[in-house]
Amino acid sequence: MRWDIFCQIVDNYGDAGVCWRLARSLSSIHGQEVRIFCDDLPTLNLLASGVDPSIKQKIDMQPWEASHANARHPVQIPDVVIEAFGCELPERYLAGLFIAPVKPIIINLEYLSAEPWVIDFHGKASPQSHGIPKYFFFPGFQDEVGGLLLDPIPAEGHLVAKNIPDDLKATWSKLRPGAKRISIFCYPGAPLKKWLADLGRLGEDVDVLLAHGHAEQLSLYGENPISLPNNLQLLSMPFVSQDEYDWALSQCDINIVRGEDSFVRAQLAGKPFIWHIYPQEDRAHEVKLAAFLDLYLGEANQELRLATIAAMTWAMPSEWFRDLNRWNAHAKHWRTHLLEKQADGGLPARLIRFVA
Repeated sequence: MRWDIFCQIVDNYGDAGVCWRLARSLSSIHGQEVRIFCDDLPTLNLLASGVDPSIKQKIDMQPWEASHANARHPVQIPDVVIEAFGCELPERYLAGLFIAPVKPIIINLEYLSAEPWVIDFHGKASPQSHGIPKYFFFPGFQDEVGGLLLDPIPAEGHLVAKNIPDDLKATWSKLRPGAKRISIFCYPGAPLKKWLADLGRLGEDVDVLLAHGHAEQLSLYGENPISLPNNLQLLSMPFVSQDEYDWALSQCDINIVRGEDSFVRAQLAGKPFIWHIYPQEDRAHEVKLAAFLDLYLGEANQELRLATIAAMTWAMPSEWFRDLNRWNAHAKHWRTHLLEKQADGGLPARLIRFVA
């Protein structure tokens, strides 16, 4: 089938990351014909860089305005249109669908959620005045919803050092033997200075890998630069592609991640992680985090539950860091559980079956 994916980038990375991973899964694994229309094509191309050219060339990546028909590039009517995260289709593109002899199906691809209510709304019709069929599709962890994006599935355990991506070799050369590694990719509201200061007081050697731009975004070296003991080393990573970031997650002892794509990749890395969920004014993010933790910690003992919940809610490392080894074993078990639950192919496979 022919798929058109519409992607409007909200926070620079997450929305584009999900759309690109979905496109490559549909194309390279399931043999679908895919176009992406994106309002920030340079960012999308950055995330997709480093991918095998034979995979990337199968996906037609276009700027948002290219979805409008013109004499030189008439828009071909797809079988499926995906509105990623509820972005509205361009009016001129939608007008072209009105007059098509065979109407496509429109999928409103929602945000990933572990909340129980999504089971009741997943796959339900969203009647439109224009008459083109439209449905809600909720990614999620339960069997009854849309599943997760798994492509590519990382290998079990750490990859060998010789596989260090070129873009990360300079950073990796500065890592200290025997030091724990923490990667940080979070929103500006995180209490990171206080968190790092507490981590430093534990006395353990830790190398902290900051995502691109984080040192400046979090004002770690601004007018009041952070002062840390020698056992802590801060390293800033360059902007890397999606696959290179996946690799970095697999090499760390704990990962702080945000958004949706890195949230799932941290779980598939099989390592402890802190999900800095996007903060919402009505505190809805707290409900979403609690729903995920109910699933994630379903088989954990009380001690690990308390330690993990403390870490996820930005308690200081001194309150939970001693439980890292136990958490690591749990993370590996959770990874195995996820792969078993998504053995049907996860989100792209469930999308294809739903459309069919």
